[in-house]
Amino acid sequence: MKKIATTLLCFGALLSAAFPQDSLTVKPADSAAVVSNDNVQFMQTKKQPVYKIKPGVDIPVLLIGAGWSGYAFTKIYSKDPSTEEQIENLDRNDVIPFNRSAIDHYSQKAKDVGDAIFYGSMPLPLLLLADKKIRHDAGKVGFMFFETMSVTGLLYTSSVYYHDKYRPYAYNPDVPMDHRMRGGAKNSFYAGHVALVASSTFFMAKVYSDYHPNSGFNWVLFTIAGGATATTAYCRYAAGQHFPTDIMIGAAQGTLAGILIPHWHKNKTLQSKGLTVLPMAGQSYGVYALYRF
Repeated sequence: MKKIATTLLCFGALLSAAFPQDSLTVKPADSAAVVSNDNVQFMQTKKQPVYKIKPGVDIPVLLIGAGWSGYAFTKIYSKDPSTEEQIENLDRNDVIPFNRSAIDHYSQKAKDVGDAIFYGSMPLPLLLLADKKIRHDAGKVGFMFFETMSVTGLLYTSSVYYHDKYRPYAYNPDVPMDHRMRGGAKNSFYAGHVALVASSTFFMAKVYSDYHPNSGFNWVLFTIAGGATATTAYCRYAAGQHFPTDIMIGAAQGTLAGILIPHWHKNKTLQSKGLTVLPMAGQSYGVYALYRF
């Protein structure tokens, strides 16, 4: 996007009348000084926040998402158990070929590793507070994080609440019958662990990159987010907890929530087309005009 930036001539006569000559001396070169990129960036950052919250929209979204998630979580993990006959009637041939390989996997160790990443990723966005710029907007960023997680929670719990889908291990004859019969064995669609890990880690990476768009550290954070999500996805597959399609949907939903919710809250003022006029002060006084098209 092209930018045309120009500095209008200082209001010399006005300033001469407003300030005594011994208190203000304007050199000829100063009157036509060009605003540097650093000064422009400083004025834009100081006057325009990175994110904007719309209470009329964001508060209801947060409350509805958090409220439903809190209610639905108590229901999806207390489903009625299946009967032994129902489990024995499960046929792996009824599973699409792409998903069938998950039936042969069941590892408690993989489940434990996935759980560790899941619980460890939840507080990761707190690391953003180490950054001075982000810490200044801690309340706003914290609100967006809870909104992101509430949206993911709403989507995930709704899918499991309204849809019973047996986990891969329910089809596996090597898994103890009492475990296959559990009510929680019907919570395969979709992969909540993967979705929540993706939401948390990609949120962290996205927010940092919005505050530091030119930082070389951005790719590190996005790599960590992708690695944490992929590792969780593999662990849930190896544990026999989810079919590949369930994992893919969870990863996509969580990633989109973690990136898009901060993106939708970005301040559009400086990104919009048209004329932006800012006051200029320093070695010279005047007006800075920025036109974007």
